[in-house]
Amino acid sequence: VQLMESGGGLVQPGGSLRLSCAASGFTFSRYYWTWVRQAPGKGLERVARISTDSTYIWYLESVKGRFTISRDNAKNTVYLQMNSLESGDTALYYCVTNRGGRAVACTSGYCFDTRGQGTLVTVSS
Repeated sequence: VQLMESGGGLVQPGGSLRLSCAASGFTFSRYYWTWVRQAPGKGLERVARISTDSTYIWYLESVKGRFTISRDNAKNTVYLQMNSLESGDTALYYCVTNRGGRAVACTSGYCFDTRGQGTLVTVSS
């Protein structure tokens, strides 16, 4: 089981980044996928979630209209397009899912057992 996040970096306020998370070693298409983030000195926070067929999508209120989650089941990849980035978006971003195993972490009542290594997003002028 492997998750590889990419696409993070340093960007100025108002800029954009596209995060990718490529999965391998299990059936990607069977699971909902969630992006969570952890800002320096703070706890985990759910940012966006997408259902198996992309018909259900949820966003954290503060990112609505700026972030877009999507997935490509043929490529076993989930994406997070981030526009109009703000300093408050600075965090380590993880793609996560719950495959029914032992939870490795929880946030706001949502627990997950599968997580990548994270990709760092820094928004600064």
